[in-house]
Amino acid sequence: MNVTTRTAVTVGTELPELAPPPVTRAMLALYAGASGDHNPIHIDSDAAVAAGLDDVIAHGMLSMAFLGRLLTDWVPLARLVSFRVTFRAPTPVHARLRCTARVTAVDAPAAGTDGPRTARLALGVRIEDGPVTVRGEAVVRLDDGPGPAPVRRPDVRHPLPDS
Repeated sequence: MNVTTRTAVTVGTELPELAPPPVTRAMLALYAGASGDHNPIHIDSDAAVAAGLDDVIAHGMLSMAFLGRLLTDWVPLARLVSFRVTFRAPTPVHARLRCTARVTAVDAPAAGTDGPRTARLALGVRIEDGPVTVRGEAVVRLDDGPGPAPVRRPDVRHPLPDS
């Protein structure tokens, strides 16, 4: 859904499903390096088995990141008001995930204000032909209206060493 069609958002509107690539050991190793989460149950089969699992499992935050991508494919990051999840079941290596979002409420600005409309969304990640692994909720601004200023990154300069 693009910017021009957000004005037609109603309760029940579903975002296009996101189907990320299957979870692989390489994906988990890369995510561990990027996130700093090197818990052995995510990257070491022996440690996962010792913990009572069949094999390594994906980081819960990796699934949350996929949901974040689903949301920011729909609205710019600056319009994301809140985003939270609960982890319901482990995601095994090789799982094929399906990420979904459905509008559960559309709120007009408070009476007497010119604030933005917002939408509340129910979020989910499930294993294809399997259980729901993550449930969540997000609130997004649907239009510009007053809101927090976009985050600006400082201009970082890295001086070259003296020769």
